[in-house]
Amino acid sequence: MLISQAQAAATEATGHAAAAAEHGVEAFYEHPTFWVAIAFVLFFVLFGKKMGAVIGASLDDRSAAIANQIEEATRLREEAQEMLASFEKKQHDALKEAENIVAAAKDEAERLAAEAAVQLDHNLKRSEQMAADRIAQAQAQAIAEVKAMAVDIAMDAAKRILTSDISATKANALIDESIKGLNGKLN
Repeated sequence: MLISQAQAAATEATGHAAAAAEHGVEAFYEHPTFWVAIAFVLFFVLFGKKMGAVIGASLDDRSAAIANQIEEATRLREEAQEMLASFEKKQHDALKEAENIVAAAKDEAERLAAEAAVQLDHNLKRSEQMAADRIAQAQAQAIAEVKAMAVDIAMDAAKRILTSDISATKANALIDESIKGLNGKLN
């Protein structure tokens, strides 16, 4: 492309030089534009292949570097996707484990609540039984005290009555009769 432009510039310069020669102006080879065009063409003819090779090699190197960067970016993207998938799997597993832990905790809480309810019911029944036993014992003790008191009062009253109104022989007979009657009532 550059060579064709140089050739076009040289052709144009030659055309200008010829036109100038017809008008009586200096010859084309004496004009500096001609020599610049010739130098330009010679430069590209002599160094065009080498410059093309150098430019081509530079572009090839740049292309290879870009390909390497694209390859590296693709590899890094794949690694990132693998890591993302791994982290998502770990997160999923952690959520599943957390759900299992919560479910186990709920089950354990329900079991403990049921055990506590059974234990509370058992303790209430035992306390109720102990209270009933204490009440029965207190009733028996109260009855025994009332009986003992009644016996004491009856004996005291009988003693007063006997000492004031009854003779000794009659008193002994009444005591013997009372003792016989007590044996049946106390047992």
